[in-house]
Amino acid sequence: MSSSKTAPKPNTDDYKLKDTKPELGEKWPHGGQRGGTGWIYSERATSTYDLVEQMFYLYVRVVKAKELPPNPVTGNVDPYVEVKVGNYKGKTRHFEKKTNPEWKQVFAFSKEKIQSSIVEVFVRDKEMVARDDYIGKVEFDMHEVPTRVPPDSPLAPQWYRLENLRGETRTRGEVMLAVWMGTQADEAFPEAWHSDSASVKGEGVYNIRSKVYVNPKLWYLRVNVIEAQDVESHDKTQPPQVFVKAQVGQQVLKTKLCPTKTPNPMWNEDLVFVAAEPFEENLVLTVENKASPGKDEVVAKLTLPLNKFETRMDHRPVHSRWYNVERFGFGVLEGDK
Repeated sequence: MSSSKTAPKPNTDDYKLKDTKPELGEKWPHGGQRGGTGWIYSERATSTYDLVEQMFYLYVRVVKAKELPPNPVTGNVDPYVEVKVGNYKGKTRHFEKKTNPEWKQVFAFSKEKIQSSIVEVFVRDKEMVARDDYIGKVEFDMHEVPTRVPPDSPLAPQWYRLENLRGETRTRGEVMLAVWMGTQADEAFPEAWHSDSASVKGEGVYNIRSKVYVNPKLWYLRVNVIEAQDVESHDKTQPPQVFVKAQVGQQVLKTKLCPTKTPNPMWNEDLVFVAAEPFEENLVLTVENKASPGKDEVVAKLTLPLNKFETRMDHRPVHSRWYNVERFGFGVLEGDK
């Protein structure tokens, strides 16, 4: 006696197209206070920041101060601002003898590293001897700091009365500030002093700028490879049959192989690259000979810095020119951005 089992039928639903809604994008830092799931949904177009993990920062914009009281000892005030969040401190530059200074500096503190519920902004006098002394300060409760994510309008700075050590605001002056919670997509992010640089000491600390997820300005680089002259192959008895290979960073493009064996090949082909400011890379061109079906030999090379090319925003023509190559022969190409 024998028995057999019928093989189970495959579930055809597994092979059908399905509509998915991945949670790709931004999430509110306090977990859903503005929306049931905590994820930000809007009709705005997806930005490049939606393709990376959202990183939240506490931003403090220090604009200016006014009516600061002079030091009773020196009769002057050399003011600067210190922003303190837990163990992290950021300082503005200081001014000599100025009661109405203007800083216009932004500080960004990584939310995941913040271990304090209070944001303290001190206005200090560089000439004050006592370490804990200051002209005045303003405090913010972290839980009351608003969240602002582009394309929301930037948070307008406001004037705040400065308090002294005893909490008095009389004759302390005022400071203009904006404090908000945002992501690396915020317009203020590229210019902000970053809490990760808090180990840097001295007056130079205010020059530290964050470099993470900064959108570069991109350009198209068009290279029109026209012709070459007096190209020689390694085997002097055979005329070369060549093509041009162009490279910018990791981008590599090639022209077609010249259909005939000749020392004066012609292509007139456009090779288009994407280049990012400040154009620190080079355009590297090599003229390569098809010596055999499986062998290409470099017969000439040319290296050109991208920052030497003309940039244009219109359709005016760019004149072609000849370039000397490193080994032998000459080449002509047209480069514009």
